[in-house]
Formats: sequence, structure tokens, C-alpha cells
Amino acid sequence: MNVAPAMSDFDFAGWMAEQLRQVEHALDAWVSTVGDDGADHHAPAALVAAMRYAVLDGGKRLRPLLVLASHAAAASAAPQGSGASAALRAACAVELIHAYSLVHDDMPCMDNDVLRRGKPTVHVQFGEASALLAGDALQALAFELLTPADASVPATVQARLCGVLSRASGSAGMAGGQAIDLASVGVGLTEQQLRTMHQLKTGALLQASVVMGAQCAGVSGPALQALQAYGAAIGLAFQVVDDILDVTADSATLGKTAGKDADNGKPTYVSVMGLDASRGYAQSLRAQALQALRDSGLPDTRALQALAHMVVDRTS
Repeated sequence: MNVAPAMSDFDFAGWMAEQLRQVEHALDAWVSTVGDDGADHHAPAALVAAMRYAVLDGGKRLRPLLVLASHAAAASAAPQGSGASAALRAACAVELIHAYSLVHDDMPCMDNDVLRRGKPTVHVQFGEASALLAGDALQALAFELLTPADASVPATVQARLCGVLSRASGSAGMAGGQAIDLASVGVGLTEQQLRTMHQLKTGALLQASVVMGAQCAGVSGPALQALQAYGAAIGLAFQVVDDILDVTADSATLGKTAGKDADNGKPTYVSVMGLDASRGYAQSLRAQALQALRDSGLPDTRALQALAHMVVDRTS
């Protein structure tokens, strides 16, 4: 009888520090004037500077952590095809998509924000045209990372990863959710409408992170379905907690402008459900996520469990 490792035996802080070290090192190397093939692509230095400003030295890196934690869980059931190289590329790719979305979302034509990750937003620092191009370039680089010219990532895995990431970030995912968000300013949404918006805007990319990590290790079937359910619950929980923090934390703690959603008349979980009910909903989503991990049958899901607790218990 196989017994799952106990959480008490898991050094989450140590695991996370090592994953973040790898991700930061890889992002620093890949977001540069040198291409993934090692050749100088002669990218304009000013554009690369804006890209690096948007990506490096900031952020929770939740999406990369979800990729790597899901890969670790999946690889615990199929260590013979671990796909570690693909997982690191997927982790960085999803962070580049996230970074590009923040650059564009912060611009005056959308949320018009001036503070992100505790520093001026990209359009404030570099100008609107440079910010727009930096976002475009980050999006393109994400898919470049998923399709290396060498044989480090099998072509079938490349195709799966590109498909998952493109769907999660496009009109039926993150971009579509942002469109609904912009159209909802000053509009009273039902709880279901709000849930749909955030499942697309925030949840789709978080769920994709979990799926991509699993696919790097070749997991499919019921285990993959369980991880998809975990990702869906975590994706929604993250947004619920974000809405709670928007009214309970200050800008210095958040690293972005606090209270801005309420000031702009945007519907949030707190405005629709109330603060106490929103907190209860976040707890319920965490329970759903943890149950999905139990249903997965994977031998070791400790990193994913710890991330579920981190998402709901965070203060920034």
C-alpha cells in the first residue's frame, strides 16, 4: 500500500526558494537581446529594457510555481518521463504572458494604473508606445520559449503546451475576461456573471499553469482532470482573495493601488457578496482544490497543497 508523504515532511519554503531561483535565472537569461538559440538577435536595447523591467525583480511568480508544482506531482507518478526542461520553459512562458497582460492592463486605455509590483508601471516609466511594444514582445517570446529549435522538448509536447497557453490567454480566456471587465464598470453583475468573468480573466491562466505542468510529465486521464479541477478552484480563489485584499490592505502592502476597483465602480466579490461571505467562499474554494488533489491519485501533491494554502492565506 502506497502512503502519500505527509505535509509535515515537506520543506515548502525550501522548495519554493529553489524553484524561484531557477525561474529568475531562466527569465534573466531568456528576456535579453540574445535569442533562445544563443545568437544575438539584435533586438533594440530600449525595448528589451522595458521587457526586463516588466518581468524581472517582482511579482509572486504564482503561475510558474503552479507549473513546477504540478509537474512535480505528475512526475511523482511518471518519473521515467519527467520533462523537467519543458516544465521550466512552460513556467517562464506563462509568467511572460502574465507580465504582458499586466503591462497592457495598466495602460491609460484600460485600467490606467501607475503602480505595479511596488514601482511605476511600464507605461509611466517608458512611455505608452514602448509599453505596448514590450507587451507584444513578451507575448511572442512566451511561445518562442515553448518551441525550442533543439530536441529538448518533443514536438507533441510543444504543440500541447502552445495550445493550452493560447486558449487560456485569448478571447475565450484572459483577454475575453478583461473585455468583460472593461464592459462591467458601473454595471451590477450577479455572482454567476462575476464568476464567469474571473474564470476567464484570472482563472484561465492559473488553471493552464497547472495543466501545462502536468502535460510536461505526460499525465492524462482522470489525474489530469483532477488537476484541472484543482486549477479551476485555485484560479477563482486567487481572485476572491484579491478582491478581499483590495479593501483590507494598503497600497504599500499590495505593491499596487489599493481600493481602485471600488473607486472605478468595478464589480468585485466583496461588492457582490460582502466581505464575510467572500472570505467564506475563498475557504470553500480551497477545500475544493484540496479535494481535487486527493481525487487525483498522484503520489505526491504536497507542493500543490501548500500553494493552495498560500493563495488563500496571503496578505498581499
